[in-house]
Amino acid sequence: MIAISGLKKRFALTREHKKKKSQTDPRERDGFFHSVEEVNLHCGEGEVLGLLGPNGAGKTTTLRMLSTALTPDDGTILVDGQDIVKKPVVARKAIGFLSGSTGLYGRLTAKENVEYFARLHGLKGKALKARCDALFQRLEMETFLDKRAEHLSTGMKQKTNIARAVVHNPKVVVLDEPTTGLDIMTTQTVISFIRDLKSAGTPVIFSTHHLDEVALLCDRVSVIDKGITCFDGSLAEFKTKGQSHELNQAFLNLLTGAAHV
Repeated sequence: MIAISGLKKRFALTREHKKKKSQTDPRERDGFFHSVEEVNLHCGEGEVLGLLGPNGAGKTTTLRMLSTALTPDDGTILVDGQDIVKKPVVARKAIGFLSGSTGLYGRLTAKENVEYFARLHGLKGKALKARCDALFQRLEMETFLDKRAEHLSTGMKQKTNIARAVVHNPKVVVLDEPTTGLDIMTTQTVISFIRDLKSAGTPVIFSTHHLDEVALLCDRVSVIDKGITCFDGSLAEFKTKGQSHELNQAFLNLLTGAAHV
């Protein structure tokens, strides 16, 4: 179970940015850019939540706070009842996180990268081998396990990154645009893997711009606009509040007509 309440994060504007006195974004004020102003969402056991919003809405900042890569200025993040803002070490053991900026060690092979992170999480011996072999098979990685990461295709790198993120059997999985730039076959593998996590009872939060993925995978939807949650509820409620059974239109209707909640 993941519960986020009253999440806020601001960043100091540079001196050069202050001189421009830009009024294009209301989040720029008092010498700060308020990237996340009021985000609230929750995702229960075995649920998949799609995190939606325009570019620059605050989705990645929110997910980075959930991963403990950033510390919130205010608000709470609970994972299985544990306050991960106060206990970030506990969070890092409980969360599997994949972001668009997650990197691999280029001179290590795909297999070595995943095994390295497995060891960081305390896996060793037969347990390490069994877990890695299961992931390699499920993510269809056998053909490139011995290739250096620097020579992998985009799809190969993403599969390796996903294996790295979940090798420790996390209680929660957070994926930031996991299918961006992937071909159809690799995208299908990622979608099937998310379904496996759901079947195993693992809460999954993933951000995406692809509403077809939301239709295929999601139980819940959360929409962020200008750093504020403007919707958080079930997929059925999303269609109702967005006044359309077509998800793209429901999303646009929420952004242009819904009051922030």
